[in-house]
Amino acid sequence: MDIQIERADGVLSIVLNRPEKKNAITAAMYQEMADGLYEAEMDPTVRAVLIRANGTTFSAGNDLDDFLNAPPTGIDAPVFQFLRRISGFPKPIVAAVTGAAVGIGTTMLLHCDIVYASPAAKFSLPFSQLGLCPEAASSLLLPRTAGYQRAAEKLLLGEAFDVNEAIGMGFVNGAIDAAELDGYAFEKAKRLALLPASSLRVTKSLMKGGQAHEVSARMEDEAAHFARLLVGPEAREAFQAFFEKRKPDFSKFA
Repeated sequence: MDIQIERADGVLSIVLNRPEKKNAITAAMYQEMADGLYEAEMDPTVRAVLIRANGTTFSAGNDLDDFLNAPPTGIDAPVFQFLRRISGFPKPIVAAVTGAAVGIGTTMLLHCDIVYASPAAKFSLPFSQLGLCPEAASSLLLPRTAGYQRAAEKLLLGEAFDVNEAIGMGFVNGAIDAAELDGYAFEKAKRLALLPASSLRVTKSLMKGGQAHEVSARMEDEAAHFARLLVGPEAREAFQAFFEKRKPDFSKFA
């Protein structure tokens, strides 16, 4: 299974389990993660969720072959189901990030409540490099979390950055040794599971404030632009260059 769902001590763990492909995410995996979050929300015995990955990479982002062969075309596409679930999830979500977190591997963390990462973790948001635009409401949430200029640097240039920068930007809580990371994150999720569930739900709701509608609206705006750019000439050049293992040339596009 490319996504494993595990249950223990009031915690439902969603585990990316495609290490041979650097946990690149397919439509089927998005659907399984969306279904796992729905299951966790509906089940009163689940008090917290942990998102982690097997292998040395958290996620290389979208599986490009799968993504280009069957791009998301409507609001019910698995990726959008997953984004709606994680952005509106009422219970605490803890994430454990080891290795690279590319694209949605990083943007999904903006919807988690507590994030720990290994010292060697690397984050990147290469949307502009692929002729695309941000997703998962990252164009809204990252500037709020990190400040406009730091967010602009990451979203416009798309260059990778390390765990210390991610901590400084405010979306990673701390760096934990890779050998201890999953256990440490699970212990934090277990600690949350022992606390009063109603208190945690209300506290999370208050902290998120009235941004739910704003996040949803931004996701829709991003998705519309993303779909248009995906079939544009710059994205075609970027993806062709990627598969041909060469540097893209955007100089001919205005």
